[in-house]
Amino acid sequence: MKKLGFAMIVGAGLLASCQSGVPDATMRTNIDTLSYAAGVTRARGFDMALEQQIGIDSAQQKSFFKGMLEGVKIGDNKDKSAYYTGVKVGEQVAMMAKELDRYITGNDSVSVVNKDNFVAGFLTEALRKTGKMSMDSAMKYMETRLETIKGEFLAKEFADYIAENEKFLADNKANDSIQVTESGLQYKVLVAGNGDVAKDGDRVKVHYRGTLIDGTEFDSSYSRKEPATFGVNQVIKGWTEALKMMSAGSKWVIYVPQELAYGSRQTGKIKPFSTLVFEVEVVEVVKADAKK
Repeated sequence: MKKLGFAMIVGAGLLASCQSGVPDATMRTNIDTLSYAAGVTRARGFDMALEQQIGIDSAQQKSFFKGMLEGVKIGDNKDKSAYYTGVKVGEQVAMMAKELDRYITGNDSVSVVNKDNFVAGFLTEALRKTGKMSMDSAMKYMETRLETIKGEFLAKEFADYIAENEKFLADNKANDSIQVTESGLQYKVLVAGNGDVAKDGDRVKVHYRGTLIDGTEFDSSYSRKEPATFGVNQVIKGWTEALKMMSAGSKWVIYVPQELAYGSRQTGKIKPFSTLVFEVEVVEVVKADAKK
């Protein structure tokens, strides 16, 4: 779709103002000329901003400029000004609902939020009316239930993927070389070290490679050719548990169930409910008291 430059739109409008609605410019005085010149200069890059920042392409420009001219004509009419301001705020409220949709579903095109209820709640609070929830109860509900509701939705969407990951873990633990902890963490010892073992508060220097169950690599210190250093309590639960069992010099493969990893969250290449497979080599344990 061909994009029309703002200057072209203005120029065409001056030649056919009765059809386009663009007012004629009169150049009788210096102020007339200054006013026109100021309008031209203020419009620099406006066509690009319309499409790239506001999302108005050439097919919608006619409607946009019609609305813009009406806005200019409002002047000091406070009622009309309030109305058009309400229209803009309404668009923003709709975007708030859309952002909640996107957060829950992780998808721009899927809508699950009841927009009527969203607007009802918004207006009830905005108008200081007594509604079905107080601000405190609404905030508490959001804090305690949002992640659960998101997880329930995603669990249905990713049911097949969840089953695939669960089968992988079930088949994996049947291997004699695999050990399983009470939490469900699985691990295989490749090299048994004999150095220090990390405790809460310690830091570890490790080399690692992380993949999904299909072998897709999502992170690797080996690729960066430099081990990573971090606090033993600053990583996902499965890592913390493994690191507090591994002595320096150890090299394990750990299989982290989604409950001990990122759960329903999407993180880069890691899809919701992913089991994570890590090859982990503990290079050094830096004891908390040694850092003082």
